[in-house]
Amino acid sequence: MIYYLTDLEEIAKKIIGKAEDKTIWIFEGEMGAGKTTMIKAICKELGVLSTVQSPTFSIVNEYVTADGGNIYHFDFYRLKRESEALDFGIEEYFDSGNICLLEWAQKIESLLPENCYTIRIEVIDNNSRSLSLN
Repeated sequence: MIYYLTDLEEIAKKIIGKAEDKTIWIFEGEMGAGKTTMIKAICKELGVLSTVQSPTFSIVNEYVTADGGNIYHFDFYRLKRESEALDFGIEEYFDSGNICLLEWAQKIESLLPENCYTIRIEVIDNNSRSLSLN
Protein backbone atom coordinates (compact mmCIF):
# COMPACT_ATOMS: atom_id res chain seq x y z
CA MET A 1 0.00 0.00 0.00
CA ILE A 2 1.26 3.48 -0.85
CA TYR A 3 0.78 6.33 1.61
CA TYR A 4 1.72 9.95 1.90
CA LEU A 5 3.42 11.36 4.97
CA THR A 6 0.40 13.63 5.43
CA ASP A 7 -1.71 10.49 6.01
CA LEU A 8 0.23 9.16 9.01
CA GLU A 9 -2.72 9.26 11.42
CA GLU A 10 -4.91 7.19 9.09
CA ILE A 11 -2.09 4.72 8.34
CA ALA A 12 -1.28 4.36 12.05
CA LYS A 13 -4.91 3.40 12.70
CA LYS A 14 -4.74 0.76 9.93
CA ILE A 15 -1.52 -0.69 11.35
CA ILE A 16 -3.05 -0.90 14.83
CA GLY A 17 -6.23 -2.47 13.43
CA LYS A 18 -4.33 -5.25 11.69
CA ALA A 19 -2.12 -6.14 14.67
CA GLU A 20 -4.70 -8.54 16.11
CA ASP A 21 -3.29 -9.95 19.36
CA LYS A 22 0.37 -9.56 18.40
CA THR A 23 2.45 -7.56 20.86
CA ILE A 24 5.88 -7.67 19.18
CA TRP A 25 5.86 -5.23 16.25
CA ILE A 26 8.94 -5.14 14.00
CA PHE A 27 9.53 -2.03 11.92
CA GLU A 28 11.75 -2.66 8.90
CA GLY A 29 13.16 -0.14 6.48
CA GLU A 30 16.36 1.59 5.53
CA MET A 31 17.82 4.43 7.55
CA GLY A 32 15.54 7.44 7.06
CA ALA A 33 12.54 5.44 5.79
CA GLY A 34 10.35 6.74 8.60
CA LYS A 35 10.29 3.95 11.17
CA THR A 36 10.45 6.29 14.16
CA THR A 37 8.01 8.72 12.54
CA MET A 38 5.51 5.89 12.07
CA ILE A 39 6.06 4.73 15.66
CA LYS A 40 5.33 8.27 16.88
CA ALA A 41 2.03 8.27 14.97
CA ILE A 42 1.11 4.82 16.31
CA CYS A 43 1.93 5.81 19.89
CA LYS A 44 -0.24 8.91 19.54
CA GLU A 45 -3.14 6.72 18.37
CA LEU A 46 -2.52 4.32 21.29
CA GLY A 47 -2.78 7.21 23.77
CA VAL A 48 0.86 7.69 24.75
CA LEU A 49 1.13 10.75 26.98
CA SER A 50 4.86 11.51 26.75
CA THR A 51 7.15 12.55 23.92
CA VAL A 52 8.05 9.66 21.65
CA GLN A 53 11.61 9.66 20.36
CA SER A 54 14.10 7.17 19.07
CA PRO A 55 15.83 5.22 21.86
CA THR A 56 19.05 4.99 19.83
CA PHE A 57 21.28 5.65 22.83
CA SER A 58 19.15 4.19 25.62
CA ILE A 59 18.13 1.13 23.50
CA VAL A 60 14.63 1.13 25.05
CA ASN A 61 12.08 3.82 25.94
CA GLU A 62 9.01 3.11 28.03
CA TYR A 63 5.85 5.07 27.33
CA VAL A 64 2.71 5.22 29.45
CA THR A 65 -0.70 5.47 27.81
CA ALA A 66 -3.70 7.46 28.99
CA ASP A 67 -5.28 4.25 30.36
CA GLY A 68 -2.14 3.39 32.36
CA GLY A 69 -0.72 0.82 29.97
CA ASN A 70 2.93 0.51 28.97
CA ILE A 71 4.46 0.47 25.51
CA TYR A 72 8.13 -0.32 24.94
CA HIS A 73 10.09 1.16 22.02
CA PHE A 74 13.42 -0.43 21.12
CA ASP A 75 16.18 0.62 18.75
CA PHE A 76 18.79 -2.13 18.37
CA TYR A 77 20.91 -0.27 15.80
CA ARG A 78 23.88 0.18 18.14
CA LEU A 79 23.98 -3.41 19.45
CA LYS A 80 27.09 -5.31 18.53
CA ARG A 81 25.93 -8.71 19.85
CA GLU A 82 22.56 -10.29 20.62
CA SER A 83 23.80 -11.03 24.12
CA GLU A 84 23.57 -7.29 24.87
CA ALA A 85 19.78 -7.54 24.51
CA LEU A 86 19.73 -10.52 26.88
CA ASP A 87 21.81 -8.52 29.37
CA PHE A 88 19.12 -5.85 29.72
CA GLY A 89 16.29 -8.39 29.91
CA ILE A 90 14.73 -8.33 26.45
CA GLU A 91 12.87 -11.57 27.15
CA GLU A 92 11.07 -9.98 30.12
CA TYR A 93 9.87 -7.14 27.90
CA PHE A 94 8.67 -9.60 25.26
CA ASP A 95 6.91 -11.74 27.88
CA SER A 96 5.25 -8.73 29.55
CA GLY A 97 2.21 -8.81 27.26
CA ASN A 98 2.75 -5.12 26.49
CA ILE A 99 3.26 -3.83 22.96
CA CYS A 100 6.94 -3.79 22.01
CA LEU A 101 7.88 -1.65 19.01
CA LEU A 102 11.23 -2.75 17.52
CA GLU A 103 13.57 -0.92 15.16
CA TRP A 104 16.57 -2.78 13.70
CA ALA A 105 15.24 -6.10 15.03
CA GLN A 106 17.48 -8.02 12.62
CA LYS A 107 20.26 -7.37 15.16
CA ILE A 108 18.51 -9.77 17.58
CA GLU A 109 16.89 -12.08 15.06
CA SER A 110 17.40 -15.34 16.96
CA LEU A 111 15.81 -13.83 20.10
CA LEU A 112 12.56 -12.83 18.41
CA PRO A 113 9.42 -14.79 19.26
CA GLU A 114 7.58 -16.55 16.43
CA ASN A 115 4.38 -14.50 16.39
CA CYS A 116 5.67 -11.03 15.43
CA TYR A 117 3.91 -8.35 13.42
CA THR A 118 6.14 -6.91 10.70
CA ILE A 119 5.67 -3.42 9.31
CA ARG A 120 7.91 -2.82 6.28
CA ILE A 121 8.39 0.76 5.09
CA GLU A 122 10.07 1.59 1.79
CA VAL A 123 10.85 5.06 0.51
CA ILE A 124 9.23 6.03 -2.77
CA ASP A 125 10.11 9.73 -2.65
CA ASN A 126 10.35 12.55 -0.10
CA ASN A 127 6.58 12.57 0.50
CA SER A 128 5.45 8.98 0.05
CA ARG A 129 6.21 5.48 1.24
CA SER A 130 5.24 1.92 0.44
CA LEU A 131 3.94 -0.08 3.38
CA SER A 132 3.51 -3.83 3.80
CA LEU A 133 2.07 -5.54 6.88
CA ASN A 134 2.66 -9.17 7.85
